[in-house]
Amino acid sequence: MREEAVEAALGTLGLDAKARLLGGQDMWSLPALPEIGLRSVVMSDGPIGVRGVRWSADDPSVALPSPTALAATWDPGLARRAGRLLAQEARRKEVHVLLAPTVNLHRSPLGGRHFECYSEDPHLTGEIGSGYVNGVQDGGVGTTVKHFVANDAETDRFTVDNVITSRPLRELYLAPFEAIVKNAHPWGIMAAYNQVNGVTMTEHRYLQNEVLRGEWGFDGCVVSDWMAARSTVGDIEGGLDVAMPGPVTVYGEALAGAVRAGEVDESVVDDAVRNVLRLAARVGALGGAPPVVTEPPRPLDGQALAREVARRAFVLVRNEARGGQPALPLAPAKLRKLALVGAAARDARVLGGGSATVFPERVVAPLDGLAAALPDAVLTYAVGADPSEELSPAGTGFTLGAVCRDAAGDVIGTRSLPGGQVQWIGGDLPDGVTHETLHSVEVRGTFVPRESGEHAFGTRGLGAFTLTVAGEVLYDGVQPMSDAADPFEAFFGAPAERGRVRLTAGEPVEVSLVHPLDRRDDVPLPAVMFSFLHGAPRRDADELIAEAVDAARDADAAVVVVATTERVESEGFDREDLRLPGRQDDLVRAVAAVNPNTVVVVNAGSPVELPWREDVAAVLLGWFPGQEGGAALADVLLGAEEPGGRLPTTWPAAFADAPVTEVVPTDGELRYREGLFIGYRAWDRAGTAPAYAFGHGLGYTTWEYESLEVTRATAKVRVRNTGSRTGREVVQIYLAPQADTVERPARWLAGFASVEAGPGEWAETEIALPARAFEIWDEEAGAWSFVPGVYEVRASRSLADPRLTATLELQPAPDAPQAARV
Repeated sequence: MREEAVEAALGTLGLDAKARLLGGQDMWSLPALPEIGLRSVVMSDGPIGVRGVRWSADDPSVALPSPTALAATWDPGLARRAGRLLAQEARRKEVHVLLAPTVNLHRSPLGGRHFECYSEDPHLTGEIGSGYVNGVQDGGVGTTVKHFVANDAETDRFTVDNVITSRPLRELYLAPFEAIVKNAHPWGIMAAYNQVNGVTMTEHRYLQNEVLRGEWGFDGCVVSDWMAARSTVGDIEGGLDVAMPGPVTVYGEALAGAVRAGEVDESVVDDAVRNVLRLAARVGALGGAPPVVTEPPRPLDGQALAREVARRAFVLVRNEARGGQPALPLAPAKLRKLALVGAAARDARVLGGGSATVFPERVVAPLDGLAAALPDAVLTYAVGADPSEELSPAGTGFTLGAVCRDAAGDVIGTRSLPGGQVQWIGGDLPDGVTHETLHSVEVRGTFVPRESGEHAFGTRGLGAFTLTVAGEVLYDGVQPMSDAADPFEAFFGAPAERGRVRLTAGEPVEVSLVHPLDRRDDVPLPAVMFSFLHGAPRRDADELIAEAVDAARDADAAVVVVATTERVESEGFDREDLRLPGRQDDLVRAVAAVNPNTVVVVNAGSPVELPWREDVAAVLLGWFPGQEGGAALADVLLGAEEPGGRLPTTWPAAFADAPVTEVVPTDGELRYREGLFIGYRAWDRAGTAPAYAFGHGLGYTTWEYESLEVTRATAKVRVRNTGSRTGREVVQIYLAPQADTVERPARWLAGFASVEAGPGEWAETEIALPARAFEIWDEEAGAWSFVPGVYEVRASRSLADPRLTATLELQPAPDAPQAARV
């Protein structure tokens, strides 16, 4: 019935209406066509929270942990529940389609957007991504799996040509997309900015039409990344259904004109319209077509699920014994004094920068979480070191709003602005305001400092600004466009300090930043984007570290929180190294030197160097932990819950050790010279050991692997909890070919499963071994080819910690599974 409704609607549309439907009408939506009962289909960013069509704290969003954190749970079922929560949020915000998940791979640790991707491994990525897509679509909301394909770095991402031979393209970079299409049937795919082997992805007829639709049977809608569509004829014939955003687009009038000029066959347009109408029907936006989901799943508690995902994602990579007991968990009853150290302990970074950013209703920092869980007399706090060397958008202590005025100076609209950032794109404006009437925006309000001293204030953005603090004009000038290589920075400007004012803690002052708009007619979408910046008083770095050392010296334990910043990990640029910013490494060393029970919590979305890791008692990777991260951290540190995560990507000891690092194109090309060997595959080939291996993670109990039985299709593993408390174990199955006849990695992940058991109890799991795990892409034949031979099947706690092995011999044409037992 749904397909019949789609065909009936398509049959009534003329060429102009069809062409108009394939281009965005604004930043986030497609046009409605009331004549066929089609409502506007609304899209929104949504990897960790649903932004909605307005980027405003007036309508807050649940903020889940980063995708790297979700992958660290190694739990597709939990990913599915997270997806259902996001669908619930999307329905509340009247959003039909989420622009997620991101399933590009961690090819190089320098990738600036890796926090928004899942893993270096295609199988783990495909499994977590399938769980996420199934969950969102369980709730009747569409997904757009992105970025198809090979958008694995940010440098020159609009133009770079990623040159990849067909075998790694198939076995690594396409593999997660293929798995998700097979296992979750997503309703959308997003085409990337980049080129692959000389062809822009939005125009890539082979990958989008022949592979995605032809080989894999994808029947959903292909949407461009925002402003990625550049060719009317190339895009429509290359398989791109929707060009976003609008109203300026390569489709619409341009597409109708190309059909009338004989450059495009109208049947090609019909195919794209059919895909858009099918998407609308699935989400319930096409009259006469039943939606896929008529009864949404039961409501989920967003705060509770965000907290659960965070603690299940924390990866305990080191936990050394001190006085006969592991450093973690801490025993609350025995804590006389706990020293908490680090700027990120008080002002946690809970999500990554860029399009994944949302406004949560609340943020629980580590200081908040531990203060709520411990008596007041136990916890002490010291800043220790500040990771940020730049001003940041006004936050704690500020109460701000945006006031919009017309050319006569009259107020035409207002909006609350808790973060000091104005990001109004397209129709996302305060009520009553239009781009035609808007002449200036003033960010104004009050600031109550929490520290006395010289506070710095500044701006980020282009054009004229007048900045006033406590009645003093600090700046009245114009910021021109820079020649920055990164297009985001060139357009939005870099952070700039404009002046300093000495303020007293607790005494409020008035602040104002006026920005007259400089209209530009050459932009595809009107936007108002600038920020009011602030920096707390700068204190001597050595003094801050000395204070932290004093706090830690006589404490029963010291918890140091280290972090990256938005200028280190964000959409739009790649990293230059893996070092923690500021003096944070010095801080950890200094605290560890006076307190043997030093625990370090790493607040970063992807790998950083930990040069002091052998000098501390415990290291806990917290990722970007979402809005409930501090509460989850207290759960884990104090032993109420077990850290459940395992590494979804390899952590190098030093950047110089990483075998694949290149992210900067040469003459417009980025050649994937490493072929099949990225992540742990590359580490194995190089013969070097990382700081922490793929799949590594410790819990609060111990496990014995008792038995392993394998066939060609399954691995059955029995484990026993040999510790004193209930725990969860992630059983990982790796295949290692013996006397291999083709070039392949030394081993690779073939399957995994989580089990739970109480003290002394055993648990058994049967893990599927997919046929694809024994195949390679034959470049000469252009097809998948089974590789017979002898395989060692390893049941492991991590890549580097195999517990049981079995041998599986596969004949060239196996008629039946062959069993092996240890």
